[in-house]
Amino acid sequence: MATVQPPEGAGYFAAHTVAGLAGELRAGRTSPTELVARALAEAARLDPALNAFVTLAAEGAMAAARRAAEELAAGLDRGPLHGIPVAVKDVVDVAGMPTTLGSRAFPARVPDRDAGCVRRLRAAGAVIIGKAATHELAFGPTGDRAANGPTRNPYRPGHMSGGSSSGSAVAVAAGIVPLSIGTDTGGSIRIPAALCGVVGLRPTHGTVPVDGVFPVAESLDTVGPLARTAQDCRLLWHVLAGTAPRAGSAAQAGSAAQAGTAAQVGATARAGATAQSRPDAVRVGWLAPESLHPADPAVVERARDRLAEGGLPVHDVTVPSAAELAGTYATLQGAEAYAVHAERLRAAADHYGTEVRARLEAAGRVRGWEYVRARATRGRALRELFTGYDLLALPTVPIPAPELDARELRLDGRTVDVRAALLALTSPWSVLGLPALSVPAGLVGGRPVGLQLVAPPGAEDLLLTVAQRLPDTRH
Repeated sequence: MATVQPPEGAGYFAAHTVAGLAGELRAGRTSPTELVARALAEAARLDPALNAFVTLAAEGAMAAARRAAEELAAGLDRGPLHGIPVAVKDVVDVAGMPTTLGSRAFPARVPDRDAGCVRRLRAAGAVIIGKAATHELAFGPTGDRAANGPTRNPYRPGHMSGGSSSGSAVAVAAGIVPLSIGTDTGGSIRIPAALCGVVGLRPTHGTVPVDGVFPVAESLDTVGPLARTAQDCRLLWHVLAGTAPRAGSAAQAGSAAQAGTAAQVGATARAGATAQSRPDAVRVGWLAPESLHPADPAVVERARDRLAEGGLPVHDVTVPSAAELAGTYATLQGAEAYAVHAERLRAAADHYGTEVRARLEAAGRVRGWEYVRARATRGRALRELFTGYDLLALPTVPIPAPELDARELRLDGRTVDVRAALLALTSPWSVLGLPALSVPAGLVGGRPVGLQLVAPPGAEDLLLTVAQRLPDTRH
């Protein structure tokens, strides 16, 4: 299951899996309207202290829940997500709900068309209750810079949630909703998933549509799921990827929902079959995080222990290009992000937050030849990975959640930049377009930390299958 002890006072959905809720719905012991009402009530109770949501659409969500109930009663079952409340990051267009981007640089607008990923959610019967907070313009890993204020960690409200999918992670971790949608450019799903103790998947680049999603860096941007368990993450993943079972009768889909199953597609045939039949045969390469960035020894120990708890054979490996890839990420992301904002920065720089503006202005100094060389790095680096092992493993983030507004901290006897630390272990794999999963590894100093698993392109199901093997952690 790979879950961590929920934060104190967590909401209803912290104690319920999506598969379990789906079974309760088909058995008539709950209803979509009851589940959505619970989500809205938990948001009203918990969000004033956490700031996970920018918009709650109570009226529209209840109307959608009633339609979901009517469909189920009529025998139309859209699958395990039918009637399940979901939050969507506020850089993703949802028809009828404002898209604010966590920023004053772009006027809030109310789109009349759903993003492609949202259309898939609706087709699966999911009910969108609102827009989850984001770091300003999805351009930051801390989650504490936005026009609507910082999003707070549910385990330690004085500490960061991580970003940029800050509200998406917090809404799930706090038990307000069972599922949420985030975006990941260099770690924006995985970082808050790790700091908030939930499961977050960055899929292979290009596998989920990004139309209707405000861009950060086109060659890196992805849309992906966050959930409390790997099993629930898998259910949402297959909906986003367009590989979930099609709508059928209540009996057909209900049986699948109660079993908590979803289509097992997307992994490489060999690795996927091995993971299903003999998970202990999956070869895992452990990359020492210190080869990329200084790391808290307690975080490293906890992440490595999670692999041992799952009975996975682990071998130490080196990835010579990993440190170079981190620099490549900064070049690619910087140049592409600046291209999105160049004209607006010149016309209305004061509409940007001070920190985001400074980062964008620095990105504007990337030279054309640097960008071309950075793109060429990708092919060379990918060829050296996954030789002798199926998955790469390392901590998701080398530190537990820092305090809000912290930009430096002492680690291993030296002063490190907080933003660089948060991105250090996630951004290299983004450059290569690889799928990567953050799963809870336990608590360090009362704050969640994560284990990151990285796989070859298309092997999302392998990641999720291995993650499901990991037992619950209460550390």
